Amino acid sequence: MTRGEGTELSALRRWRLVGALVLWSVTSLVVFVAAWQAVIAIFHPAPYVIPTPHDTYFAVTHNWSSIWPLAVGTFRETLYGFAAGAVLGFFLAVAMYKVRIFRSLSYPFIIASQAIPIIAIAPILVLVIGFNIYPTIIIVAWIVFFPVTINTLDGFLNLDADLLNLTRVLGARRWRRFWFVELPGTVTPLFSGLKIGAAYAVTGAIIGEQADSSGSSLFQYQFAANNSSRTDLVYGLTIVMMAIGLLWFVLIVGLDHLATPWKHRPTSRRWRDRGRTTSTPSLRNE
Repeated sequence: MTRGEGTELSALRRWRLVGALVLWSVTSLVVFVAAWQAVIAIFHPAPYVIPTPHDTYFAVTHNWSSIWPLAVGTFRETLYGFAAGAVLGFFLAVAMYKVRIFRSLSYPFIIASQAIPIIAIAPILVLVIGFNIYPTIIIVAWIVFFPVTINTLDGFLNLDADLLNLTRVLGARRWRRFWFVELPGTVTPLFSGLKIGAAYAVTGAIIGEQADSSGSSLFQYQFAANNSSRTDLVYGLTIVMMAIGLLWFVLIVGLDHLATPWKHRPTSRRWRDRGRTTSTPSLRNE
């Protein structure tokens, strides 16, 4: 297979993947709405218990000018907290991998940190830090760093021992072995942890907004709608929160797609081949 044929095949696979993702997403949405409508048609619940999909959609679109800034704020909180948790989790995993004593000492504390209910620690953070965005960021980071740390550490600890021994025989320095062998070997488990964190990051942001009752937020807006018996708006805001979480998960999947091209490309990207020679690079420092 020539390089051109490999590129065309890769592009075709990529578009097929995107098309399948869009098709299944639309199908899932249709099934969800149909099941929702079927529950209403069969059980006839009161509108203040379960509103119709049409009423829910109308409630969101009618109040979209108020919902949109709050949704952006929740997404921003998720972004900052996720980035902080991902960076913290990655460097913790590297430190635990490189220093065995630190791994033995810190592992119990990392596990114990997840035994603390987030909803219980959120008010404490608000009291200590104040009514601002930082407690929410800390809560999101608290949720995200754990799966990133554990998955990345497992990736480091399960690297191919023969490959590592080969780099030692070839005389590779530690930093070159880490950069060219150990780090690429943990990309897949790293993104597995990031995906898990992305699925729960929005939950952490909403918990933080619940604790910080001083300003306007998506949760506070939903709480006010619930007190006003606007069930259709409560359901709609729940769907908006779910949509933010799905959007964030899709972004992480896209980053995974870009960071691991060997999973779906038979050839390397052209820009990576520029300036390369035909000789095989050596791990040994010159």
